[in-house]
Amino acid sequence: VQLQASGGGLVQAGGSLRLSCTASGRTFSRYKMAWFRQAPGKEREFVAAMSWNGRTTYYADSVKGRFTISRDNAENTVYLQMNSLKPEDTAVYYCATDRREFEQRLRDRAYEYDYWGQGTQVTVSS
Repeated sequence: VQLQASGGGLVQAGGSLRLSCTASGRTFSRYKMAWFRQAPGKEREFVAAMSWNGRTTYYADSVKGRFTISRDNAENTVYLQMNSLKPEDTAVYYCATDRREFEQRLRDRAYEYDYWGQGTQVTVSS
């Protein structure tokens, strides 16, 4: 399984970015997808997750109402729309997935995910 993340960049506070993550190597539509982030000197933290069929989503409190996760199973791609960005959102963002086929439960611990993208840098200036 390979995950390729893109879409990061430099944006001013209050701005928006959309991250993309394209998967290959297996049937994308059978597995949940998630986004995590890691700021310098900090542990990797959960951002958002979506179930295999898109019916269930789960967000960290810090991004709820500002970020939206979505997926296009026909394109094998998951997205993270980030609005009202804040300097504290600055981090490397990673997409992730696991091996639990058709699982509806969404997980927010990094160790529960098996495959990771390479990360894309998001920098929000004040």
